[in-house]
Amino acid sequence: MNPENEIDKTEALEPVETAAANVAEARGGVDGRKRPKWLLPLIAVVCAVVLVVAGVVGWNMYRGAKLAEAKEACATAADGVRSQANEYNALLNGDAADAAAVKAEQVKDAKTVESLGKELKAMAPEYEGCVAENAQGLDAAAVKLNEQADWYETHEKSLSKAVRAVIESKAAKRLDDAKTNLTAKLDEASRLLADSDGKVADNATRDALSNAIDAANGLKDGNDPAKIDGARKTVEDAINGVNASVQAKTDADAQAAAAAAQAQAQAQSTYSGGSSYSGGAYRRTEGSTSGSNTYRGTTSGGSGPAAAAPKPNLNGAYGCTEDCYVPPNNLIQH
Repeated sequence: MNPENEIDKTEALEPVETAAANVAEARGGVDGRKRPKWLLPLIAVVCAVVLVVAGVVGWNMYRGAKLAEAKEACATAADGVRSQANEYNALLNGDAADAAAVKAEQVKDAKTVESLGKELKAMAPEYEGCVAENAQGLDAAAVKLNEQADWYETHEKSLSKAVRAVIESKAAKRLDDAKTNLTAKLDEASRLLADSDGKVADNATRDALSNAIDAANGLKDGNDPAKIDGARKTVEDAINGVNASVQAKTDADAQAAAAAAQAQAQAQSTYSGGSSYSGGAYRRTEGSTSGSNTYRGTTSGGSGPAAAAPKPNLNGAYGCTEDCYVPPNNLIQH
């Protein structure tokens, strides 16, 4: 072995050792001094703390953002509930309350009143609002509020439908009643118009009734109960006018008949008269164009009360005997 070659090999290895030393020195510090062994762990700890702090800060920022987002979503849901609840309550306290006062006998279909009653018994959900303090609680509250908003929206529609059904059924009943009443009044008017011919004091009342009948016939098949009721009222007034005129003529005819009967009775109560004799006295009564002579007594001759009365003659004279002379003037001579 050549010693020189060994020396050369040794010298050749020195740069490698120097490089390793340089790396060590570089790890130790810039100034070339070797750093303490605890420095690296400390740096690691510091880095870990920084990471933890950064993570905490980041988490808090994330959680704060989620909380803000949850609060906003819950507030939006709460606004939706209040809006739907206000619409529902306005209907409940307004048109629904009026429809609830309608009775079954006032509508054409009584089932509409029953359906409305069921809708009015529905229990509205209790509003709780956004009272949670964390995002999870607020999210749950938002879900519940959205469900409540859906309840109000659904029941507002169903209640509105039930109210409308009652109102329409009541209107249908009123229309049917108006048509029925008008038809009955027209029948009455037609009979009266036929029966009253020649029986009224003023025939203009019958003309008014005929015109009212014609006008009502043109409205009885309409869909406006107010107009139909108005036509019925007009016919009814015309009927009353004819009835009053019939009564006026009846009263006038009765008064005329009574006056005629009274005049006839007075005419029949004419003058009548006559003459009579009773108990030896002669009496003539007058009071009419006819007369009569009456003698009451006994004949002459005989005895007793019968002999005391003279015998009358054919001329109604009294007290004459057979020698009585009757002159031409029919005066009795003794």
